[in-house]
Amino acid sequence: MIKKFNKLFFILKERDVAWLKALRYGVGASTEQSSFLQNIECRTIIDIGANRGQFSLAVRHFIPDAKVISFEPLDEPAEIFRQVFATDSMVTLHNIAIGPDDKEISMHVSGKDDSSSLLPISDLQEEKYPGTGEVGTLEVHVAPLDSVLCEEDIVKPALLKLDVQGFEMDALRGCESLLHKFELIYCECSFIELYTGQKLAPDVIAWLAERGFPIKGIYNVSYDSDEVAIQADFLFQRELAT
Repeated sequence: MIKKFNKLFFILKERDVAWLKALRYGVGASTEQSSFLQNIECRTIIDIGANRGQFSLAVRHFIPDAKVISFEPLDEPAEIFRQVFATDSMVTLHNIAIGPDDKEISMHVSGKDDSSSLLPISDLQEEKYPGTGEVGTLEVHVAPLDSVLCEEDIVKPALLKLDVQGFEMDALRGCESLLHKFELIYCECSFIELYTGQKLAPDVIAWLAERGFPIKGIYNVSYDSDEVAIQADFLFQRELAT
């Protein structure tokens, strides 16, 4: 509740017209990324796991000249996203998920749709975040990023953002052929298995380091009642050529 109040206070304080309009659709900008977004320069943002457009709203406020290309496979949040950005020519949405293979796959729908995943929702997820257990499944389309975008669509400097609820490694593999187009990668990762079979933060960190993206920063660490870290947002930056 405190977190929601702080977000609302921030939105009202900033008085961003688009943010205030989005509130009519029940969408609040992801203000927790404000410190990070205020300190980068980008011309293209790829938003994978866009949900209702929370992150894209923050981008449009802090980096207004950047083009945003978003991906959200669930129809209901995707439709709200479209309404929020209906008059914004800088934002486009693709109603699919990103992964290494082009196929249909079951989405495990959570009681809170922004916790839905292409991996089964574990009992630990429900324990740590009550109300996020599975309520059903839906078939969604998954495809590699290069089946939707070409290199010319990603104008540098570019940021790849992923918030895909345990599917991080698969989504990154789905982006691998285009990773060289990005300077920054911003990815939520878990320290415990909230989704069955997910790769944890150390695996994602090692995979990106092998491809020239060491950690630049860690944001928004979540802890449980025992002060054990659950998940965090990681910023990776491409190594400069020597």
